Amino acid sequence: MQKLAKREEQIMQAFWQLDKAFIRDVIAILPNPKPHYNSVATMVRILEEKGFLDHESIGNMYRYFPVVSKEQYQKHALGDIVKHYFNNSYPSMLAYFAKEQKISKSELNEILDIIKSKK
Repeated sequence: MQKLAKREEQIMQAFWQLDKAFIRDVIAILPNPKPHYNSVATMVRILEEKGFLDHESIGNMYRYFPVVSKEQYQKHALGDIVKHYFNNSYPSMLAYFAKEQKISKSELNEILDIIKSKK
């Protein structure tokens, strides 16, 4: 699976939120400044070529929908981060966040409870 550029990811976030949408619907929920319709249409075509989106014809318009779920992309993106920045070690990643105080004790306990419940 390919990594998405920033704007591509914003567009995919919109599709994950909307499920099925026309380009104008996506533009409506993108952050300001709103991109031009043609720019979004071009990126949607690229996302379709990359296998992230597909479309259905409704009259003379296309309604697009995600083929890759948000969860699938999250798993892939997080795997890349762990691989490139934490020597492919999830414990190293968690230790980093704990050391940087990005995770509270209660959140760490919650993570431990999740791990214990998986055994």
